[in-house]
Amino acid sequence: MTGQHRHDLHDSASAAVVVGTDGSPASSHAVAWAAKTASERRRRLIVVHGYDLAATRAVLGSYDVLVPSVVETLREHGHQALESAERIAHEAHPDLEVTTELSDRNPAELLIEQSSTAHLVVLGATPGVGSFAHLGSTLLAVASHGKGRIVVARHNGTQQQLRCSGPVVLGVDGSPVGEPAIEAAFDQACERGAELIVVHAWSDLSEGRFAGTSYLEIPIAELETAEHALLSERLAGWQEKYPTVAVTRRVHLSGARKHLIEWSKTAQLVVVGSRGRGGFRGMLLGSTSNHLVQHAHCPIMVVHPD
Repeated sequence: MTGQHRHDLHDSASAAVVVGTDGSPASSHAVAWAAKTASERRRRLIVVHGYDLAATRAVLGSYDVLVPSVVETLREHGHQALESAERIAHEAHPDLEVTTELSDRNPAELLIEQSSTAHLVVLGATPGVGSFAHLGSTLLAVASHGKGRIVVARHNGTQQQLRCSGPVVLGVDGSPVGEPAIEAAFDQACERGAELIVVHAWSDLSEGRFAGTSYLEIPIAELETAEHALLSERLAGWQEKYPTVAVTRRVHLSGARKHLIEWSKTAQLVVVGSRGRGGFRGMLLGSTSNHLVQHAHCPIMVVHPD
């Protein structure tokens, strides 16, 4: 444990849970998840809708956008989406403080801006229709460039209940850049009274060779011992800080994506860092985080380093 905790704007008493909505079933599912989280954390909920007037102007032309009916239609759709979201939140949590924000700005820009002071930011996604198809560039941009904790709550296309049981699962790659994700996972498991499953894979690869060498030629027993030691080092201090959290460790030779996807079938939340082992600032998302955002069966929390 490095000592660099989130004692900052994200954890201040005024930090809200922020959720983006476009009125779709997927975003409604995200609103329900965000409202539950905000209620449990005793935080207010901010629901945001951006109708991106600039993008509409680029498609229709500046003159056509000036026609009152065009702008009014965009605003009316936004108002309806926000009213629906507020209704969903209050039906389940009548005492929850809900604030709505309608803007003519790009929704990704709005959510990224909000993420700098939000407790966390939530977006919805629909599987089975292509990579990042539901919110498209908005989802990709916010998951990649947002600050703090970004949650992608996937909708399965049918009537869907929020999963309130099962473990919190943490994907650990062993690099220092993943430290904020470790803290977030312990925090989430503690708040939910859930077991924390820590999954670590030595290699991101799923094939039988690494660097031109067959895994069969690598001293597996020694490697496994070393990886357990590395994982213990990364978790040192966090179990003392969160003594009520039961922790189970799973160390694998390879296939981090496969194991985390499998765990997502029963987990209530999977937590990962935003970047891979190399931690390159220029990367949008690490390959494992990218894959989980698109294919996981439960909400995914992508944690960005401060």
